[in-house]
Amino acid sequence: HLSDISTREEFRHLSVIEPVCVAQIKGKGKEGYKEAVDVLLSLAPAERLAGSVPPAPAQEAEPSVRALAAPRLNRLRAACAEAGIRSFFARDTSNITWLTAFDGVFDDEDAHALLVTPHDAVLHTDSRYSEAARAAAADEGAIAVDDARVTHAAFVASAFGARHGEQPTAEAEAVVLGIEDSLTLGSYRALEAAFADAPARPQLRETSDFVLDLRAVKEPQEIARMKAAQAITDAAFAHIVAFMRPGMTERAVQIELEDFMRRHGADGLAFPSIVATGANGASPHAIPGQTVLEAGQCVVLDFGARALGYCSDMTRTVFLGAPSPRMRDAYAAIRNANEQVEAALRPGVTGKAMHELAERALADGGFAGKMGHSLGHGVGIDIHEQPVLSPRNESALVAGNVVTVEPGVYLSGEFGMRLEDCGVITADGFEAFTQSTHDLVVL
Repeated sequence: HLSDISTREEFRHLSVIEPVCVAQIKGKGKEGYKEAVDVLLSLAPAERLAGSVPPAPAQEAEPSVRALAAPRLNRLRAACAEAGIRSFFARDTSNITWLTAFDGVFDDEDAHALLVTPHDAVLHTDSRYSEAARAAAADEGAIAVDDARVTHAAFVASAFGARHGEQPTAEAEAVVLGIEDSLTLGSYRALEAAFADAPARPQLRETSDFVLDLRAVKEPQEIARMKAAQAITDAAFAHIVAFMRPGMTERAVQIELEDFMRRHGADGLAFPSIVATGANGASPHAIPGQTVLEAGQCVVLDFGARALGYCSDMTRTVFLGAPSPRMRDAYAAIRNANEQVEAALRPGVTGKAMHELAERALADGGFAGKMGHSLGHGVGIDIHEQPVLSPRNESALVAGNVVTVEPGVYLSGEFGMRLEDCGVITADGFEAFTQSTHDLVVL
C-alpha cells in the first residue's frame, strides 16, 4: 500500500485494499514500488516509516488454486456419495468457477461444462477460453481441460463411455449422473440424445442447489475477497454523498456511482445500481431514470462492487434536506430492525427467526407489514446465494454463511427506505463487512 492516504482527499481515507494489505510504504517515491515488490516476495513486514499508522502484520500468501480446488471437488464428491450419485455434470458457470477456483477465465457466457467423477474432474470449454483455463490449471493436478470441438452433451457422453463402456450394460445403466435443475430444457434434451447413441448410458438425476449449498459456507479466502469488494463499495458511498445534490437525475447519480467503483478497483458491478428518489423509493427494485432529485426527499441507494470474483451489497438512504417527522420515524424503525437482527445473528438461529425479528421491530416502530420482501440473502460469487433470511428458511445458520440484513419500509406514493449491511456469521455472532454509518445522512 504505497499511499499515505490520511494526507489526501477525504474520500481516499478508506483504503479499498486494507483487507489484504500486508504493509504500508510511504515517503519513498518510486523506490517504494521496488520495496513493495520485495515485501510481497518475502512476505515480511516492511520497516515502519514516519507516521502514526503501523504496518499490518505479515500474512500468508493466498493458497494456490490446487489448495482451493481439490478440497472443493472432494466436498462435492462426498455430497454425491451421500446422495447416491457417482458423477456430477455441472453447467452453471458460477458453480464451475467455484469448483475449479479459476481466476480470470470465465465471463458471463454459458460456454463451459465440468464433469466431476470419483477419480478426476474435466473442464470442457472451447478455444476462446482453453488457453486461460490451462494456464489456471497448470500448477495443480485436480482439473484437466478439454477443448474438443463437440457439444457439451457429446463430451459428457464420450467421457462416460470411456469410463464405463466396458462394464456390462446393467452395471453402466445403474450409474447415477447428477445434473443441475438449472439446466435448460434444450440442454437436457441434448443430453438424452447424446446418451441414446452412446455405448453406455447412466441414470440422470436432477439435483437442486447441490453445489450452491456447498458454496454457502465461505472459506477465509472468499471472505477476504468479499471484504475487499465491500471496501470499494463503502468508498463509493463516501464519494456519492459528496457528489449528489438536488437537480440531478437518478440516472446521473447511478452513472457516477458505478463509474467510481470501476475506477477504484472493481472488476465490475455486483448488479445494476438502484437510485430511487421520492415516491420511486417505494419500489424496492426501482430502475433509475430521469426523475430529478428534489429537496425534502429521501433517496435509496442500493449498489455493490464485484472484486476478485466476489460481490458486495449495501443499501443506504440519504436525505435531501431535513427529513420530515414521518421519514425520521421510518428511518428509526429500519435502523432498529437492522441492528436488532445483527446483534442476534449467530450459528443456530434460523433465517425465518431473523426475518420475524425484523418484522416485529418494524411493527414496534409503527410500520407493520410495510417491508414486503425477505430480510436478506446470501452473497458470494453471485449476488443472490444461500442461505436466505426469510420465512421460508427454517434451517439453522452456520459459521461461514455470508448474508445481507436489509429491512425496509415502503409507502406507496410517498417514499421508501432501506438499510442494508452484508457480513459473515462467525463462531459467536456476526461480523459486518459494511463500514458505512447507520446514522442519518442529510445532504
